[in-house]
Amino acid sequence: MTEVARTRVAIVGAGPAGLLLSHLLAASGIESIVVDRRTREEIEGTIRAGILEQGTVDLLVASGASTRVLTDGRRHDGIELWFAGEGHRIDFPALVGRSVWLYPQHEVLRDLVAARLAAGQDLRLGATVERVDGADSARPRVIGTDADGAPFEIEADFVVGADGSRSVVRTAVTEGTRGDLFREYPFAWFGILCEAPPSSEELIYSNSPDGFALISQRSPTVQRMYFQCDPDTDPEALSEAQIWDELRKRVPGTSLVEGPVFQRDVLRFRSFVAPELRRGRVALMGDAAHTVPPTGAKGMNLAIADVVLLHTALTALLLEDDERGIDAYAEVALRRIWKAQHFSWWMTTMLHSTPDAADFDRRRQLGELRSVVESEAGRTYLAEAYTGWPLESRLV
Repeated sequence: MTEVARTRVAIVGAGPAGLLLSHLLAASGIESIVVDRRTREEIEGTIRAGILEQGTVDLLVASGASTRVLTDGRRHDGIELWFAGEGHRIDFPALVGRSVWLYPQHEVLRDLVAARLAAGQDLRLGATVERVDGADSARPRVIGTDADGAPFEIEADFVVGADGSRSVVRTAVTEGTRGDLFREYPFAWFGILCEAPPSSEELIYSNSPDGFALISQRSPTVQRMYFQCDPDTDPEALSEAQIWDELRKRVPGTSLVEGPVFQRDVLRFRSFVAPELRRGRVALMGDAAHTVPPTGAKGMNLAIADVVLLHTALTALLLEDDERGIDAYAEVALRRIWKAQHFSWWMTTMLHSTPDAADFDRRRQLGELRSVVESEAGRTYLAEAYTGWPLESRLV
């Protein structure tokens, strides 16, 4: 027998976007069911970067989704652009009156999972969603199998796809439309986690003749670092000595605190925007709708901006029968998405070297970096975009 459940909003994906949307909907009196193929342990063990914009932090705290972000997170008031052997600090509060917080994504997920379970959220983990039917109907359906392999259907007034870059829900929205908007970059990041205290109090973004490096941190005892590499690099091919040699070459003039490397991976660079974000009563948000290179720290923050818009639109639709917000969702969301795509592309191309770069390209790149750090207007733009534009909730 197929279990059939009924809810107002079915959310596919229990990442930060899906869980936060369910949290905000519940505060508005709108029930939801959240479905994810992963277990709780897998969700909370998703290790990803965690630079949170000011607006993201304010929303998590004000909504009651997280208080640990303020107690366990680390506020950063700037970043350092390093090139030509010198560092140049971008002072966020002095330029735009905002900051960012270093708070890894798995910590955000732990907070959200705990908050939703404490509130009695219908959270169905280990479930596989096969498809979404009836996007153009009044009651679309999520169809799949639960953790035990039993078939289920969830009939909802609205379905939201927050199921990541390999979204199943996206097919229901984009089927029959023109192709995805997509760009792949000719380089990747070789990332490591190592047991060592921070090499710098703030993040260092370094442009060097040997390629890009990012000196970051995860906690007082763990560092997260990256250096530019070929996308086909085998993460196990380099010894620890070679890894540290690459990092030192790319941040000349600094002193790195070294320690045992306990995790390594290669992160490919892709930009993507779905050709449609909504069809009928099904909408996409987060990585199901768009991805950006990690250079500008926009991924999770952009997903949270989608959440704010969808929460406003769904509240009006389901409580007031007002369709104007949901009709405007894609147009309003895309304004920020493309601003974030541009900023991420700009930071990426300004800091990385390409395989075919000539001496002209290298010198032009240094000119661009100097144009930023030597201009208050340039520093202000970088600070404004990095710390995050104001979250938009107004759709009409």
